[in-house]
Amino acid sequence: MLSKKAILVVSFGTSYLDTLEKNIKQIEDEIQENYPDYHIYRAFTSQMIIKKLQSVCQISIDTVTEAMERMKKDGITELLVQPTHIIHGIENDNMINDISRFKDDFTSIKLGTPLLSSFEDYKKAVAILMEKYKPKDDEALVLMGHGSIHYANASYPALDYTFRQQGYSNVYVGTVEGYPELEDVISLVKEQNVTNVKLLPLMLVAGDHAKNDMDGSEKDSWKSRFIQEGFSVQTIVKGLGEIKEFRQLYLDHLKEAVSL
Repeated sequence: MLSKKAILVVSFGTSYLDTLEKNIKQIEDEIQENYPDYHIYRAFTSQMIIKKLQSVCQISIDTVTEAMERMKKDGITELLVQPTHIIHGIENDNMINDISRFKDDFTSIKLGTPLLSSFEDYKKAVAILMEKYKPKDDEALVLMGHGSIHYANASYPALDYTFRQQGYSNVYVGTVEGYPELEDVISLVKEQNVTNVKLLPLMLVAGDHAKNDMDGSEKDSWKSRFIQEGFSVQTIVKGLGEIKEFRQLYLDHLKEAVSL
């Protein structure tokens, strides 16, 4: 008999099955391990990725609305929702709006928060990344965030500042579709006495942005641009979801939601 309690894990999504397994499914599995009495549901917020998975891989993924309808049909009454988003951006706002339309269909709906939701989250993120990827004296570590036109894009320069505030002057945060832009980061790195650059995606999954915009062979990829500027470049094509400590942060946020 299906439990009346469920956890909906909401991700932007990815069409790369390897990184889907290593990141999103890994988080879902650990949530299930920690909440064995709950049924786990999955939803993606990217319509483009959902359509691609269906057409190319014949894999069907629910939108948030479809997942809510499915849980309602399954008789779920108590619902926890944990997004795997990095920031409180457009995707998270849309998720909340979609869920709010079902508020009368469940006895309880509690929402967890994205990865960077408090100053403590920023400090924890810095500590985790420096434990694993702290740059040497002749290196710069550049993190590639997604970026957004949403005001929550301020999370990226805030994280950049937190690195400096915590004493790490050779770590930089840039974005693909927001601020700081790649050119901003390149100009700052050029001011430092470094010859090597490490690139790492500040994203849950190492998908299209990581494999193409960051690590691609095109002349405008982040790797190519730094090489053009004379740097030796190392790319780390790995999603944050592959790092246990980041998965634990999501679990911490879910635990906070449970206690509301």
